[in-house]
Amino acid sequence: MPFFHYRTLDELTEEVQRLGVEEHIRFADTVQELLRPVRVDGRELWNAFGYHPMEGCDGTPNGRPSALTWRRYERFAAGGGALLWFEATAVLPEGRANPRQLCLTEKTAKDFEALLQRVRQVHKEVFGEERILCGIQLTHSGRYCFEHPVIAYHDPALDKKRGIPSDYPVIGDDELDALQDAFVSAALLAWKIGFDFVDIKQCHRYLLNELLAAKTRKGKYGGSLENRTRFAREVILRLREETRGELLIASRLNAYDGPAFDERGKPMEYPKPFLYGFGCDEREPLQMDLTEPILWAREMAELGVRLINVTMGNPYANPHIGRPFDKPPIDGYEPPEHPLVGVARHFAVTAALKQTVGEKALVVGTGYSFLRQFLPLAGEANKRAGKVDIVAVGRGAIAYPDYVRDLLEKGTLQVNKVCLAVSFCTTLMRTKAHPLGQAPTGCVPRDPIYAKLYQRLGLK
Repeated sequence: MPFFHYRTLDELTEEVQRLGVEEHIRFADTVQELLRPVRVDGRELWNAFGYHPMEGCDGTPNGRPSALTWRRYERFAAGGGALLWFEATAVLPEGRANPRQLCLTEKTAKDFEALLQRVRQVHKEVFGEERILCGIQLTHSGRYCFEHPVIAYHDPALDKKRGIPSDYPVIGDDELDALQDAFVSAALLAWKIGFDFVDIKQCHRYLLNELLAAKTRKGKYGGSLENRTRFAREVILRLREETRGELLIASRLNAYDGPAFDERGKPMEYPKPFLYGFGCDEREPLQMDLTEPILWAREMAELGVRLINVTMGNPYANPHIGRPFDKPPIDGYEPPEHPLVGVARHFAVTAALKQTVGEKALVVGTGYSFLRQFLPLAGEANKRAGKVDIVAVGRGAIAYPDYVRDLLEKGTLQVNKVCLAVSFCTTLMRTKAHPLGQAPTGCVPRDPIYAKLYQRLGLK
């Protein structure tokens, strides 16, 4: 039996209580607060729903959006959510995680500008006026660069999983200084072509997230929390100065990395104390220690970051932490905990960071897709309790891009359209069977384009 087999909200609530996570997962009776306008730094969003930056792996080899990319964002634009967070986009071609990841440069900027204009046009055609906020996530994939890994320090388990030898060079401080320039240049370019905000990505164990955990690193980017946050801090300050505070700055932040897991779904061995993850208890990394994430979130808000998107985990090493699922992807493991425990962890961490930043920044919540048709009621309960400002979905939006529109027009989500959390989208991303070396990803159960692709590639 799959984990999610609840036909009614009462059945789901009983399971939440049985698991002992009712403190963090609650459900409202109706959705009201999330459908009211939200203001961020003088801009108005017409509701408090959004779309997380979910990579489609469908760009052209030179980093431009393809027809499939356009299709995905047109569907989001017509879907009703007010916060449209464009997917992870590399600041340098060599910083991409796969050969079809988007990359924002002077050569590709016109393509992004055209896509952005189309998104706004579609939204206005469907809803009569434009009250959406569009931003782009800027990234460097670090140890997960598809050609040449870039590591901030040696992590015993992650090195082993990636096949990185013990004598592999660590990126130098001078190279990180130069990489700051790439982030600033890409952010200014995004601002120039019309994005409302840029996200300095610090999550899912890509390079800037790895720097947050670089306790064993020497030099100005390692050791103390001040040093480990230096890269993101200096990029944020430079952007505030160069745009005179006119560019809205955001960050998707890993508040808890967690340890790596093996193919059996067991935590891998690490030296003690555990010095290889952000937000982890050094004595027991399966437990969270939010001391540093809270300090950093508070500082980011004081620096002028106005949107903090809270997430956690590593999709390559502990995917159950980041995206609670029923069925693992092709290279994954069976979840070692009930997915609702993972949902509760997301909600608890988001609430803690929201309490920290107060009104200085809006906090975007994660972990809702597993709840299927009941996700708006959980989000509403969190919103009413002051635990989140905006509820966004990632996998759920790939399956169900018009989830907010249905909520507005029909009062509920449609059971036959929700994400099933069966990881077929991730399996498409990870398969080696595609002739271009990277398959585009989408919802296999809900979208015929990707169902046909899945079958054509011989996936089971």
